Amino acid sequence: MSQPVILYGLPHSLYTGKVRAYLRKQGIAYREVPPADSRFAGEIVPRIGRGIIPVVELPDGAVIQDTVDIIDHFAAAGQLYAAYPAGPRQRTVAHLFELYAVIGLTRHAMHYRWSYLGQQEEFLRDAFGVGGDPERTAKTMARMHSYLPMLGVTPETIPEIERSYRELLAGLNAHFAQQPYLLGGLPSIGDYALFGPLFAHLGRDPVPLAIMQHEAPKVFRWVERMHAPDLDTVEYGDVAADYLAGDGIAETLGPVLRQIAAEIVPDCMDRLAVLEDHVASGAVKHGEPVTAKPHQRVIGTVHTRFRGVPYEGGVQPYTFFLWQRLLDTAAGESGTEALFARYGLDPLLTAKLPVRVDRANNIEVWGDPAS
Repeated sequence: MSQPVILYGLPHSLYTGKVRAYLRKQGIAYREVPPADSRFAGEIVPRIGRGIIPVVELPDGAVIQDTVDIIDHFAAAGQLYAAYPAGPRQRTVAHLFELYAVIGLTRHAMHYRWSYLGQQEEFLRDAFGVGGDPERTAKTMARMHSYLPMLGVTPETIPEIERSYRELLAGLNAHFAQQPYLLGGLPSIGDYALFGPLFAHLGRDPVPLAIMQHEAPKVFRWVERMHAPDLDTVEYGDVAADYLAGDGIAETLGPVLRQIAAEIVPDCMDRLAVLEDHVASGAVKHGEPVTAKPHQRVIGTVHTRFRGVPYEGGVQPYTFFLWQRLLDTAAGESGTEALFARYGLDPLLTAKLPVRVDRANNIEVWGDPAS
């Protein structure tokens, strides 16, 4: 490109981190601009319909919001490194991590950022203070902190969230001791999705960062690797810059897949029941936005559990948008079904979503009944 794309985002933003890593890895020139920039509020927000980051503005003036749409736009044009594996097993696992990063690790990221505010307040105030407006900084931080109950961060779930974080670090640390990325020698969309929470919150905020560095140095190196402008695989000798041969999944990834199953399968099934009720109520209109206002992200609440601990959280249609991507890739693939069954993930493939969630004009809309 003769001109760099503009990335509206922030260093401490989870989803900005995901897009930034992709742009760096692919060698796509970009200029990052904070949302405090007057042009963002005056021109970009009216075009995307809500105040949200990241947003990419292309040299021709087109704007794209949401990490999935942004990465898919560039991937469709052909890039230096393929982010989508060709094999259905690897591709479905990549989509699984995409789903887990949202429905699972957002909880960990937000807990460690806001439950430990007292230990890292100076760092966070500096991060959120971009733009130099202390009043706006305080309001933004308070709003972010208020999301914890909706995400399932409660006094009852916090001990399990912290056990989960350490378990995940241990599992990924063992895997990254053998492989530079989740699926071999290239970062997939699963890596980019996982990087969002493991960098912006858990790999930068002082409290969770210290845990990662002390207990999982290979994960910390993967975070560095994902943020590098090349593959950064110096520790792995002449590892091929490709996904594992034969659509393979490394055995070292098994414990992580089992953990994902234990943590999100019960939650997903409970959320699915809420969606089914929502459809049955007549509230779903084909082609219409999933919520009454674009900035609203939930359609109701769900009584569910995290690692056996009950909580009540919000149900985001975006979850089903990601889940459907997984289902579409796995459809009819017996090898993928067997792999998911091996690790207790098969309910995610046998479930049927009653309606698709699509994206149009940068927001989620109700699609056709799922087939």
